[in-house]
Amino acid sequence: MTTGPAPTPLLVACALGIERLALRSGGRLGAAGGPVTVVRTGMGPQAAERAVTRMLTTPAFNEAAVLATGFCAGLAPGTHPGDLVVAEETRHPGGVTPCVGTELLVKELARTVPGRTVHTGPLTGSDHVVRGHERADLYATGALAVDMESAATLHSAVRTGARPVAAVRVVVDAPEHELVRIGTVRGGISAFRVLRAVLPAFFEWHRSLLLPRR
Repeated sequence: MTTGPAPTPLLVACALGIERLALRSGGRLGAAGGPVTVVRTGMGPQAAERAVTRMLTTPAFNEAAVLATGFCAGLAPGTHPGDLVVAEETRHPGGVTPCVGTELLVKELARTVPGRTVHTGPLTGSDHVVRGHERADLYATGALAVDMESAATLHSAVRTGARPVAAVRVVVDAPEHELVRIGTVRGGISAFRVLRAVLPAFFEWHRSLLLPRR
């Protein structure tokens, strides 16, 4: 009996233990039609780069699709904790990484977490937590949100080989709702609940990549 090629894996990368907890408690991994692995990279762009590069240079993941997720800081006035950001591109000091399947992710997130606002646009990277005037400065560049790992994750992913990449983040703080510590106020709890719910949308994004192209 001849078997077909193994399904393309999906690597979901997040930085924090609380983010991985939300993802693992939010859905059955592997429901996408191919193997799904959640990796905690640790905080910051350098940690993300090391962890993702290490994973993608192993034979099991050298063709994996990569999706960066977790919490982020919203930059636009009127952004609220629990809003979702689907990146059209991620920005890092070395340039820009375009994302794949943004429209599909927006559609699936609207179905998976109805009632939540979904923003699309550039997601920029930072090597530190952004506060106060820095938020306004980054918003002036056209970015909608900022986090410390997504840009490094996707840049590392495409640098190790051609593959589909995407980034979906949940706003945990915003210009009018700055947090001191994740999980200590209502905004952090709201973001955690949203992150728990998003895995089915990631599965559908991954499944669409496995479909034959006509």
